[in-house]
Amino acid sequence: MRAVIQRVDHASVEIDGQVHASIRKGLLVLLGIEEADENHDIEWLAGKIARLRIFDDEEGVMNLSVQDIRGEIMVISQFTLHASTKKGNRPSYIYAAKPDIAIPRYEHFIEEMKKQSDCEVASGVFGAMMNISLTNNGPVTIIIDSKIRW
Repeated sequence: MRAVIQRVDHASVEIDGQVHASIRKGLLVLLGIEEADENHDIEWLAGKIARLRIFDDEEGVMNLSVQDIRGEIMVISQFTLHASTKKGNRPSYIYAAKPDIAIPRYEHFIEEMKKQSDCEVASGVFGAMMNISLTNNGPVTIIIDSKIRW
């Protein structure tokens, strides 16, 4: 499971020209799910993101989590995070989970994110064509892969 986490002042997701969901200050999480992901990947990654200290404290040091600032979280599915660009110029997505596996894991991740963060969690619609708008604060962008835990 791979996530790109962006610290945002606000973010929204639009589907078919309509705002589907939006958040204020918090985290935008772009989530890529692969066939090999299991429940322990979901639980570990959700906990890691919930406790990630990337918000400034009163001294301007990144020392606070999304929980600490009572922020919001938006989770967007993004299979392209598992693109393989090893051969040629056209990415291959053979490592991305197919919908029958990815959808339940995506939904489980959202529930786990709610549980572990105790924050409001918004989401996109799995498989939909979405337009994401955000203001990245910092900018701060972190990449975490549940298979690389160093």
